Amino acid sequence: MDLTKAKRDGKKWVLLTAVAAVLLAVVGASLYSLFTLHYAYSEGDRVGFVQKLSKRGWICKTNEGELAMVNIAGQQATIFTFSVPSDTVANEIESYAGHRVVLVYEEHKGIPSSCFGDTPYFVTGVKKAE
Repeated sequence: MDLTKAKRDGKKWVLLTAVAAVLLAVVGASLYSLFTLHYAYSEGDRVGFVQKLSKRGWICKTNEGELAMVNIAGQQATIFTFSVPSDTVANEIESYAGHRVVLVYEEHKGIPSSCFGDTPYFVTGVKKAE
């Protein structure tokens, strides 16, 4: 048996195993990201006044906002932080500035990166509250 041939074959096997492991990790991470972004853990509405809506981030610019929810006049507001993936919805929220609004949202748990939003709550629609 040729020792140099065995060493060369062993190095090829280690290299192929490493490449396969990296590819498997990339595919697994991609599938996990797709799953967390497309399947909502919960859905609902929140009613209140939008306090803040800004586009922020160093590399990935996302729309982030705060909704002040007040049930009874004089009561301290509860703050609901949210992300808006769509610029169209963000512009619609801005058009209702100063009005009480209903935000329709989906909660996506376990998103692996803040490039999709800083919060797990993604606003998908907005209506003016009556």
